Amino acid sequence: MRKRLQEGGTGGNLGGVKFDAKPQPKEALPIITFDHDVTVHLNGEDIRALHFPSGHTDGDSIIFFPKSNVVHMGDDFVTCGFPFVDLSGGGSVAGMITALEQIVQQLPTDVKVIPGHGPLSNLDDVRRFTAMLKDTEAVVDKGIKQGKSLDQLKQENVLAPWQKWSGEFITTEQWLVTLYNDLTGKKTGEFIKHN
Repeated sequence: MRKRLQEGGTGGNLGGVKFDAKPQPKEALPIITFDHDVTVHLNGEDIRALHFPSGHTDGDSIIFFPKSNVVHMGDDFVTCGFPFVDLSGGGSVAGMITALEQIVQQLPTDVKVIPGHGPLSNLDDVRRFTAMLKDTEAVVDKGIKQGKSLDQLKQENVLAPWQKWSGEFITTEQWLVTLYNDLTGKKTGEFIKHN
């Protein structure tokens, strides 16, 4: 994350979702970095930052406040519709699914869940979101294995059963593009740097 903030670049789903991120000044860069997990002891709370690679991006962290029984999921869990998976930034749908399945097992059943975008949630909301990810990934994977192109999958409207998840930022069509590009390996795994 520090490297991406320092260098800037272009992120996106290698389709219609694309954005530029300008390099950030030194004072805006994180002063603590970690590869796996880190615990910060602050104000009587043991704040646990858990790194889950290759979900929303390859720099995702889920932050758990055990004493307060609150978890902040970042953009690995959103309630505003389909998520943005930054394929240019090392993200993947499979990685997001893995992160969510692993974190749900580690959290108390009554934990309060703060999504990256949307209202306060609970683990049932996370489970529904995870099921949507798995189901939409499976239907697109099935089409790919049948030799269907992205255009064919669009024409067949294979994601119609999940239309209620279509959001202003990631529409059903852009989610299909993300899944297709992810499953067919059309990704760089590297944030595209500005020249």
